Amino acid sequence: MLQGLPAPEFTAPQRPFDAKAPPVPLTLPADLLQRRPDIAAAERRVAAANAQIGVARSAFFPNILLGAAAGLQSTSITSLFSSPSALWSVGLSALEPVFAGGRVHARYQQSRAVYDESVANYRETVLVGFQEVEDALSALNALSAAVESQQRAVADATRSLQLANERYTGGLVTYLDVITAQEQLLANERLATQLLGQKVVMSVYLIKALGGGWDSHTLDAVPVKATLKQAVTQ
Repeated sequence: MLQGLPAPEFTAPQRPFDAKAPPVPLTLPADLLQRRPDIAAAERRVAAANAQIGVARSAFFPNILLGAAAGLQSTSITSLFSSPSALWSVGLSALEPVFAGGRVHARYQQSRAVYDESVANYRETVLVGFQEVEDALSALNALSAAVESQQRAVADATRSLQLANERYTGGLVTYLDVITAQEQLLANERLATQLLGQKVVMSVYLIKALGGGWDSHTLDAVPVKATLKQAVTQ
């Protein structure tokens, strides 16, 4: 129908699904998760929040600016209180943190709270990454065992079909036995193909969970390296 052909003229080519999932090493270094964009972004948010703590802490200190006149910007007694005397500016700027101490302290505590929140989110992101990798590895192990078992079932069904054909050729059974053996072989082949497809999909999921495969040599190109061990044990 999609090709505009009558049904008797249409034939679908038979292409067996023989794709092979990439072999997964037995052990994977945890540092591979450094390449994950979500973990790298969470680590940068922690660094930014840590920098904001330093900015908030600097507000506790006065902002003193001394000019070249050594604090004698007022040359006459009449302009002492009206002009921006450096002496008055120094005194007021030094007292500013005292009068605004509550607001400055609150901003500092807010920066600390934002930092603690970003650290908690970073730990959660890292733990989610570990969970996804462990789930993928567990699923791959189970699927590998299932694929091997199903391949043996396909081999047994193929042997059963051969015996059925030989018995039918020898006149010992009817063709119904051959059809039954064909159905069993087809069912086993379909299940084997489905399991193999699931294994390939799970391999892609593992590559995604690791941030791009299991080759540790690519870590040298990572500009930002998150300290995963510190994030989990903090």
